[in-house]
Formats: sequence, C-alpha cells, structure tokens
Amino acid sequence: MYHEAVRLTVRRGALWALLAAKLVGGWGVGWDIRWHLLIGRDSFWIAPHVMAYAAVAATAVLSFGVLVLETWRARRGAAPPDTGTIVGLRGTRGFHLAWWGIAIVILAAPIDDLWHRLFGIDVTLWSLPHLLALAGSQVSNLGIVLIALEVYDEGALRWTALAAGGVLLLGTFYIIVDPSIQTAFHRGAVFFFTYAILGALAFTFALGLVARVARSRSAPLVLTVGALVVQLSIIGVGDIGFALLQPTPAIEEAIAADPSSPIAVAHEMARRNGTTPGRSLTLRLIPLVPGALMALANPLRRGRLAAVVFGLSLAAVSGAALARLPALSHALPSIGDAALALALTLVASLMGTACASSVAELMERYTRVGRQAANRSSSAAGVSANISSSEYSGRTKPSATA
Repeated sequence: MYHEAVRLTVRRGALWALLAAKLVGGWGVGWDIRWHLLIGRDSFWIAPHVMAYAAVAATAVLSFGVLVLETWRARRGAAPPDTGTIVGLRGTRGFHLAWWGIAIVILAAPIDDLWHRLFGIDVTLWSLPHLLALAGSQVSNLGIVLIALEVYDEGALRWTALAAGGVLLLGTFYIIVDPSIQTAFHRGAVFFFTYAILGALAFTFALGLVARVARSRSAPLVLTVGALVVQLSIIGVGDIGFALLQPTPAIEEAIAADPSSPIAVAHEMARRNGTTPGRSLTLRLIPLVPGALMALANPLRRGRLAAVVFGLSLAAVSGAALARLPALSHALPSIGDAALALALTLVASLMGTACASSVAELMERYTRVGRQAANRSSSAAGVSANISSSEYSGRTKPSATA
C-alpha cells in the first residue's frame, strides 16, 4: 500500500508539473508568433523559441521520466495492473500519450529547421512541420486529460486538472484555426466562413470531450473563458519580453522581399482594421457566446443538440464579427454562400461531437478498467497479507502459551 501511495503521489505531481510546463510553452509559442509578425528575423535561439523548447524539454523529461520510473519498478517487482508496455516502456495510457505526443513535437523541430533552409524564414502556421508539431502537442494534451482521469476519481482537483487540460486543448486548436482568417481575406465567398467551419469541428471536439469526462455542463463556457485569459497572459508575456530585450525589427525588409507572404498579409489586414498585428482579441472573443449557449443546451444530456447550437451560433457570431472588419469588406459572402457555409458548419459540429463522444468513451473505459484492476490487486495484496499474518500468529501461538 505504501508503494501504491508513492506511485499515485508521483503521478499527480507529474500531472501538475506538465500543466505548468504546457502553459509556459503556450507563452513561448504565442510570443514566437508575435515575434515573427513584429520583428521578422528568424533564429532558433530567439527568446520565444528558447521559452517554447524549454517547455517542450520539461514536458518530455516529466512524461518520459514517469515511464522510466514505472518501467524500473515493474522490473523489480510486479507491474502495476493499470499500466501497459510500449516499445519497452511501462506506464499508464495517459503518460504514454503525453510522451509520444511530445516526441512528435521534438521530431518536428529538425524538420522545421530544414523547411526554413529550403523555403526561407518567412512562416505560415499551416506549414507541414508546424502542423506536425501542433498535432503532437494535441496528442500530448489528450494524454494530460487522460492522466487527470487516471489519478483523480472525483473532487475539485480532478475538475481543475481536466479544465486546465481542456484549455490547453482548446487553445492549441485556436492556433491551428487562426490562419483561416487569411483564407477569408484571399478567397471570400463560402471561404469567408472557414473559421466557423474549422472551429465547429475542432472546438466542438475539445469542449464536448472535456464536458463529458469532467461531468460538467458548464465546461464549454469555462474553457472559452480560460482560453481568453491565457491569450491575455500571452500578450502580457510578449509585451514584457519585447520591453526587456528591445529586439531590432527587420519586418519591413521581410515584407518588401515578399509582399504576398502570410506575414505581409497580416500587416496589411491590421493596417486596414486599424489594429496592431498580434494584439487583436477578436478571434478569442468569438467563441464566448457559442460556448455559453452550448452550456445552456447541456452537452451532457443533449450532446448533438449542444453541438448544433454551438455550430450555428459560431457561424452567426463569427460571420457578424468578421463582416465588421474593414479588411474583409471585399470578401463578404452572398446569401447562397452563407447557406452552404451554415450547412458545412452543422456537419462539422456534429462530426466534432461524435469524435468527442468516442474519445471520451475510450478514456472513461480505460480509466475504469485500470482502476478496477488496481483495486483487485490491492484487495489481493491485502488478503495475502492477512493470510501471512494469520499463519505467523498460528505458528507463534504455542510458544506464547508455553
């Protein structure tokens, strides 16, 4: 029982350390995006890269370290019944996901360096190495959500850990979907709703998944508010970093060299909107109302209805908000385009909630089976200890009588 208590303490400590490392990584990635927009020069050793990859290293050490520790303990005795082995490493499914996801992020780093050498320093979030890194980060984030289920059966700490993991999941989807605004700028028509369509798929998945595993009707609103708070903190970290380092901008040269690049387009859109690149909160404010309406629709009891409500309201709110931007005034859709986009958004939201339900069911099943196996193992150990104690008492009783 002592070893079980120590094992649980280690896992819980690693969970909260992983959440902290992921938050620092989010600060680094957000600051890195602003760095490219405002400074323009790209080097691996710029401050936001160092912050982001230090967080990646911490996440890797924590998740891999727990697997190594579990493997070492399993080789010295009976393996914990709630663990499994992958490529020689023993651990829970949650820690395996956290490690293998971050391993994908690490693999993406040299690919990203090669990409820059081949295609230049100007970047887009939708490049192959960036999408690979973001996909790995999401696998790792799903692992953190699963770890929270594995180490907490109920209580406030369980809910807090799941909400924090959900904010990470949703925030990373925000980053993935953000470039869709430039798609609207370039193509207009039905592509004006690219943000709503992709968001309905990705955001509904994250919100529906956490609502179910946390057994929390309010999760969609909590997560959208949490993601907004994190975005505000990212802007704050970037402002402080720029003030301290005072890097010399080279963005004008980069824009002049390629006026059609994503960074050049971002500056042009900001100029038309009268805003500063990298500081707008429009895209983080849009999901708040859909998140609140999804919570009201109750994703626990009426999952499909809640997803439809979220998709419809996301299309309506994002359409109204983006239509007010001067930078997109030339790209406004027709009624037919809007109707087609609305249908696609509904399909995407239903797909998102279907995926969320499937993943949530798997997570709950794995957690339930693992906990039952651990309980059986503890019970068997307790019975064995009682039998041994009885036998010892039986052997010593005659001597005591004598």
